[in-house]
Amino acid sequence: MPELHGVVVTHGRLGEALVEAAEEITGVTGALAALSNRGVGPLDLKRKLEEAVGEGPAVVFVDLASGSCGFAANTAARARGSLTVVTGVSLPILIDFLFHRDLPISELSDRLVEKGRANITAVSPNKCDDGARPVSD
Repeated sequence: MPELHGVVVTHGRLGEALVEAAEEITGVTGALAALSNRGVGPLDLKRKLEEAVGEGPAVVFVDLASGSCGFAANTAARARGSLTVVTGVSLPILIDFLFHRDLPISELSDRLVEKGRANITAVSPNKCDDGARPVSD
């Protein structure tokens, strides 16, 4: 099975920055493309997304589930069954995608959602959940 490619669809230049950082960290290039909603409406964004995805299965990452990016991705996915949409894109999700895009798409999408959830934490100034003491000046 060929490795999947991904398209990151975001507001502004967020997608470009995330793709650049993920490629720099992993050394994997050419597997992700970035699209911005800047200056285009939802239908034009959908057309650009369909062009970027090309033929075959792909994962579309969006920053927000709603709004023009989510609308374009979900509309494209409904029109073509070979697209999987992952919302709430983050650097940990993209890095995991780059290292595991040889997995079946259903397994990969579950893995990516879990990776995103696992990387959301909060550390208060006086408490660390891992037992470590906070660093002080």
